[in-house]
Amino acid sequence: MKFFTKASTIFSLLKESLRGDEQNFTEGSINRAIFLLSVPMILEMSMEALFAVVDVFFVSQLGDNDAVATIGLTESVLTLIYSIAIGLSMGATAMVARRIGEKDEKAASVAAVQALYLGVFLSIVIMLAGFFFSKDILRLMGANQNIIETCASYTKWMLGGNITIMLLFLINAIFRGAGDASLAMRALIISNGLNMLLDPIFIFGFGPVPAFGIEGAAIATNIGRGIGVSYQLYHLFRGKGLIKIHAENFLIAWNIISNLIKVSAGGTAQFLIGSASWVFLVRIMSDFGSAALAGYTIGIRVIIFAILPAWGMANAAATLVGQNLGAGHPERAEKSVWKAAFFNMIFLGIVTVIFFSMASPILNFFTKDLEVLRHGILCLQVVSLGYIFYAYGMVINQSFNGAGDTRTPTVISFFGFWIFQIPLAYTLANYFHTGPVGVYAAIAIAESLMAIAGIIIFRQGKWKAVKI
Repeated sequence: MKFFTKASTIFSLLKESLRGDEQNFTEGSINRAIFLLSVPMILEMSMEALFAVVDVFFVSQLGDNDAVATIGLTESVLTLIYSIAIGLSMGATAMVARRIGEKDEKAASVAAVQALYLGVFLSIVIMLAGFFFSKDILRLMGANQNIIETCASYTKWMLGGNITIMLLFLINAIFRGAGDASLAMRALIISNGLNMLLDPIFIFGFGPVPAFGIEGAAIATNIGRGIGVSYQLYHLFRGKGLIKIHAENFLIAWNIISNLIKVSAGGTAQFLIGSASWVFLVRIMSDFGSAALAGYTIGIRVIIFAILPAWGMANAAATLVGQNLGAGHPERAEKSVWKAAFFNMIFLGIVTVIFFSMASPILNFFTKDLEVLRHGILCLQVVSLGYIFYAYGMVINQSFNGAGDTRTPTVISFFGFWIFQIPLAYTLANYFHTGPVGVYAAIAIAESLMAIAGIIIFRQGKWKAVKI
C-alpha cells in the first residue's frame, strides 16, 4: 500500500513539474523543490544534447568519415559560442532569480531584456565571422583539404545561425531564473522534434527538397532552433508568467547591463576556458586521422547526451541558491546544493555502469566502421571513469554561479583545463605514445581533480556573502 501511495505522490509531482505552475522555492521541502525544478531542466538539457546526437546519427548514414569529422570540428568551435551563451545565461539566471527571491518581478523583467540585448549583439559579430571565415576556421582546426572543400558549408550554416543557439540558451535561462523550467523544456522539445523530422529530409532529399548532404543537417538544425526561439519569444512577451516584458522594458538600462556583464564575464570566461580546451583536444585528436576523430566525435556526443541531463540537476541547484539567497536563507541554499549533488551522483553512477557494459551496442547504433567503433568505445569507457566526481563538481560550480560568484569556478577551470588537462593530454598521447587513450584519460583525471577543488572551496561558505 505504501508503494502505491509513494508512486501516486511522485506521479503527482511529475505532472506538477511538467505543468510549470508558479512556485515559491524559498520555503517548504527542499527535496520537493529540487524535484520540481530538476525534472523539466533534465528534460530540457536532454533535448539540447539531442541536437548533436541526431545530426551525427543521420550524417553517419552517408558513410563518410570526413562528414562526421566535420561535425566534430564544427561542434568544438560551437562550444565557444555555447560558452558565451551559457556565461550570459548564468548572469541572467542569477540576476532574475535574485530579483524574484526579493519579490521584485518588475526588476527581473528589466534584467531579462538587457540580457537579450547583449546576446543579440554578440551573435551578430559571430555570424559575420562564420560567413566569411568558415574555411579558415576548419583549416585552423586541422581539417584535411577534402573537409575544407566539401563540408565547409555545414560550418558556415552553424556559425551563421548562431543567434538561434544564443537566444535559445538565454531565454531559457530567464525562464529558469523565474522558476519556470517547464516552459524552457517545451521550447527544446519543439526544436528537437522539428530537427529530427527535417534532418533526413534535408540530408537525403525528399520530394521537391534536394539532398543537401551534411549541409542539410545544419539547415534542419537552424530551422528547428529558430522555431523554438519563436515559441520562447511568444511566451516571453505574452506576459502571463512572473517575467512580464512590455514596451517600457525596452529602454536600455546601462547600469543593469554593466552589472550583468560583470556577473556574466566570470561565467563566460569560465566556459570559454573549458571550451577552448576542448578545441585543443580536438586539435590533438586530428593528428591521429579521420577514423580516430570520428570515433571521438561520436563518443563525445553520447557522453554529452548523458552529461547535459545532469546539468539540469546543477541548474536546479543554481536557481535554488539564487532565490534562497535573495530571500535571506543562505543555509537553505547550501542544504539544497548538497542534496542536488547527491542525487546527481546517483544518476551519473548509473550512467557509468551503462556505458561500461553497453558501450559497443550504443555506438553500433551510429557506425559499423570497426576502427571508428574502437575509438568511440574507448572514449566512452575511459571518460566516464570521472563521472562520480564530476556529478558533485558540476552542481557545486553551478551553485557558485547561481550565487553570483563566477570568479571561483573560473579560476578552477583555468588551472584544471589549461595548466593540467591540455598538457597532460598532449604528453600522454605523444610522449608516452598512448595515442587517443591518453586524451580520454586526461579528461577523466582533470574533471575529477577540479570537482574535488570545488567541493573544498564551497565548504568555506564565502559564496553566501556575494552581492549582485
